[in-house]
Amino acid sequence: MKRLNLLVLTMSLMMCTACAQQRTVPENDGASDVSVADSGAPVGSEAVSNETISSETISNEKTTSPEYGGAIDMDPEENIARIPDTPLQIPDDYYSPASEQGRLERLEYTTYESFSYEERTKQLIKTAYVYLPYGYSEDKQYNVFYLMHGGWANETTYLGTPESPNVFKSVVDHAVQDGKMEPIIIVCPTYNNENPDDSDDYGLALRLTDNYHNELLNDLIPAVEGKYSTYAEGTSVEELECSRDHRAFCGFSMGSVTTWHTFEYCLPYFRYFLPSSGDLTSDGQYMESIVTNAGYGPEDFFVYAMSGTRDFDYSAFSRQIQAMLKAPGGIFTEADNERDGNLAYRVQEGNEHNGESAMQYIYNGLVWLWKGEIL
Repeated sequence: MKRLNLLVLTMSLMMCTACAQQRTVPENDGASDVSVADSGAPVGSEAVSNETISSETISNEKTTSPEYGGAIDMDPEENIARIPDTPLQIPDDYYSPASEQGRLERLEYTTYESFSYEERTKQLIKTAYVYLPYGYSEDKQYNVFYLMHGGWANETTYLGTPESPNVFKSVVDHAVQDGKMEPIIIVCPTYNNENPDDSDDYGLALRLTDNYHNELLNDLIPAVEGKYSTYAEGTSVEELECSRDHRAFCGFSMGSVTTWHTFEYCLPYFRYFLPSSGDLTSDGQYMESIVTNAGYGPEDFFVYAMSGTRDFDYSAFSRQIQAMLKAPGGIFTEADNERDGNLAYRVQEGNEHNGESAMQYIYNGLVWLWKGEIL
């Protein structure tokens, strides 16, 4: 079935340039001293390089034919959810409205201008859109999925608004209705700062994604989880840390860069990270240091990463994953479930850097998360 023009138009806003960047970490220096150099491609570039990343280079890469309408395999004895070798495709009928529909709400919250955030001298009122699943009840507790947009986009890109929902909301509604996805709360915020067009500026967007953790932890999460029924008993730092198992951060392209920065700065508050087609660094040892410096170990998080063979950031993104798996501390271990490791990388043959690919990756994450026991 041909995809709706609305989806293509809206999601094309996310096609930022190579969200790849290289972080050069001086020996014994902390994250605040890391220098960032853009190694991305220009707008519209089809590839960062002509280098081919083979299955010998990325040992856990899966690029076989897609499966339509599949579901996550569950181990009945151990209640473990296994990530499929082949990325699932969104069923065609999911692009039309479901009979059981969740609702979108507009959430306004107070934050501060990004580059002077610590001084808190310039207050901003920002908006996030919150998806509540069909049957949402204050008597239940819900896991929370924070979903960040890419370049040339904003907080309406994925799910739309209450007045004008985007087609991906129907995909989510169907997945919940069919039991393929747990009923969860989805939050669509923005790293745009003082201008709604900030994400159009590649260099500015890189800086804003690096700063976004301040707003995320101090302002957005308390606004969301202080209002809705989640696993957080309150919104103090300690209470948010205690509920980290029930929180995930996801993003495609520049949203993926934001996801890696969330791993970098907010590991104590999130267990799950779903980056796709946007890399941070080729320094695997630095990625390990994020975990050890935060006082966590290999069992305390899971990264579910995805990309496509025709995506211009595929090579750089794959190099980051490989660097993490080869890092000397052995913190990152590939696996299709939480019992056996903490990193899964799936590649879709033929996928490009576009909105339809982004939806597939997000869908695959949503139907896997919180399906089994948190180990």
